[in-house]
Amino acid sequence: MRHEPDIARGAAEDDLRRVRHRRLELDGHGVFYREAGPSDAPVLLLPHGYPCSSFEFRNYMPALADRWRLLAPDFPGSGLTDDPPGFQHDFSAYAHFLGRFADTLGVKRFALYLHDFGTWIGLRLALQRSDQVAALIIQNGDIYEDALGPKYKGLLETLALPEAQQRETFSKAVSEEEFRAEFLNDVRPDLAERIPPELWKLHAGFVTPARREILVRVLMGWKANVDWFPRYQAWLRERRPPTLIIWGPQDGYMPEASARAYLRDLPDAELHLLDGGHWLLETNLDEAVALTRNFLTRAFPAAQ
Repeated sequence: MRHEPDIARGAAEDDLRRVRHRRLELDGHGVFYREAGPSDAPVLLLPHGYPCSSFEFRNYMPALADRWRLLAPDFPGSGLTDDPPGFQHDFSAYAHFLGRFADTLGVKRFALYLHDFGTWIGLRLALQRSDQVAALIIQNGDIYEDALGPKYKGLLETLALPEAQQRETFSKAVSEEEFRAEFLNDVRPDLAERIPPELWKLHAGFVTPARREILVRVLMGWKANVDWFPRYQAWLRERRPPTLIIWGPQDGYMPEASARAYLRDLPDAELHLLDGGHWLLETNLDEAVALTRNFLTRAFPAAQ
């Protein structure tokens, strides 16, 4: 029989593990974010990818919330965050937003989960705030131009078109059908069955005409972002943060070679190739959580 103090303690621990859905005001505009874990625990920042939102981390967060504080905002133009007029919607602006978000919540030091275009956002933040970065978890986020997968061919061909044709092509790509293709992204049929349709239906539902223009601008900015790749690589090479790389090689954009390329600049990184694709937190959640827990316990432990 459990005593009342044990029951109360268990209930409190369960409550901390639950994801809280919150809003804060940043520069006069509402920001939606998900939070789990104790307010005084080491922080893991979770910048989301495209075409997604903080929804990406909904299952990952409670699995680690006993020892870490997990924070996942929706970026402007995505999810349930407001679309502030005049926001630049490039990766430097998103990095500045992420830094201001962390400051507003009193976060002084943090680990970063880098995935998809959240990789470029997180690394730009790291360039600005090197001393605040405790560790990195990298999951299917590319920064090596020579290791890009074959699915980039279509993107590169579009970016070579005149600007008006780029806009037209990318505008058609901001659709439920194309979002579905992005989320399934070449995984085997048995893995595709684990990826919930809510991912593409929910995020397609967030697309207003104004947001379509925002997402087109983001896609058109991909080529300029490639110019930053050497900066990201140099930062990794010089700073050598503790790094866990978990990767799903069934990824037409970011295959196994994209993961192994990180070892050029981070030879001490811990690399795990899982039996999955781009959206590992849908198909390989338990493995990702176990690897994260083991890594963070060593690299960014909670106070005992």
